[in-house]
Amino acid sequence: MTEPLLEARGLTMHFPVRGGAIFKRRVGSVQAVDGIDLTVHEGESFGLVGESGCGKSTTGRLLARLLEPTAGKITYAGRDITHSSRKELAPIRSEIQMIFQDPYSSLNPRHTVGSIVAGPMEVNDIDPPGGRKKRVQELLETVGLNPEHYNRYPHEFSGGQRQRIGVARALALEPRLIVADEPVSALDVSIQAQVVNLLQRLQRDLGIAFVFIAHDLAVVRHFSQRIAVMYLGKIVEVADRADLYGNPQHPYTHALLSSVPEADPDSEAHRERIRLTGDVPSPINPPSGCRFRTRCWKAQDICASEEPPLVQLTSATSGHLAACHFPESRQVIPESD
Repeated sequence: MTEPLLEARGLTMHFPVRGGAIFKRRVGSVQAVDGIDLTVHEGESFGLVGESGCGKSTTGRLLARLLEPTAGKITYAGRDITHSSRKELAPIRSEIQMIFQDPYSSLNPRHTVGSIVAGPMEVNDIDPPGGRKKRVQELLETVGLNPEHYNRYPHEFSGGQRQRIGVARALALEPRLIVADEPVSALDVSIQAQVVNLLQRLQRDLGIAFVFIAHDLAVVRHFSQRIAVMYLGKIVEVADRADLYGNPQHPYTHALLSSVPEADPDSEAHRERIRLTGDVPSPINPPSGCRFRTRCWKAQDICASEEPPLVQLTSATSGHLAACHFPESRQVIPESD
C-alpha cells in the first residue's frame, strides 16, 4: 500500500462553552470531533456518513485546515500540517480544496461567475496559459456550464448550476484532494444525480481524491469506494463499500442501513427495519464508554465502562474496522452495482 495522501490520527475538535453574565468563563466544551483516525489515498473517494450533528462537517473543515484542531495530527503527502502557519499552508491550499454544502451562501452575489472561479488564481498569483478568462471558460465547460456565462451573476442560476460553479472554483488550482461537504443535500433530487455523476467523472478523469461527506447512504454508496461511519464525534466503522453495505459490523451502521428504502420491496434480500429509541446524546456531555450504548439494543455493562477501540474484527474482511464489543456477524444483503 502506498503512503496515504492525507492521514489523521487522534483528530480532536472541542468548541468551548462559556457561561456567566460578565466574565464568560468556560463551563464545558462541545466535543464535535473526539479522537478519530482516518486515511485517504491518492485518487480515492472516501465517504464519511452519519446523522446530523455527528461531526462530519467539522471533520471536513479540519482536514482542509479551515479549523485549528484541539488535538491530534494531520499529515498531508508525508508532511505534518496540524499546526502549520498561514504562510506554511499557502502552497498546500492549492492542493486541498473544498466544495461547500449550500450553493447559495457559498457564492458571493456581488461577484460575477468569472470573478468567483478566477478568485483562487488571483489569490495565488497564477496566470495560466492563455489567460485567466480562458481558463475559467474551460472550467465552466468542464462542469457542464456555458462558457458564455462568464459575466453572469449567481442569482441568474439554479441551485444545481450554482453548485457546478462551486465545483469549477474548486478545480481552478488543479487540486489533488477535494473535501465535498454534503455537496448535493441542498439540491433537488432530480439534480443530485447529475452533480454526483459530474464529481465521479472528474475523479476518474483527473485522478482527484475526494472526502465525500453526506448523510444520504444511497448517494455515498454510489460515489465512495471506502466509507467511514460517524456517531457523536467518533468513527464507529470503516470498510470498503461492498463490505460496509453487505456485512455491517456495528449496530449503528446496521440501523442506518435498515432505514434506506429498498428499490424492490419484494426482494429476498430484505432488511428488517431497526428503530432506534431515544435522542442522540449531547456532545457536551457524551455517555461514558461506547457513545452509542444509550440507543443500542445490544448494550451491556461493559459498554458503559469501556470504550471499544476501532479495530479489525475476526468476523470481518481485511480492512473492515469497527468499534463495538458485540459486533454483528451475519451477512445482510449483497452489494449491487
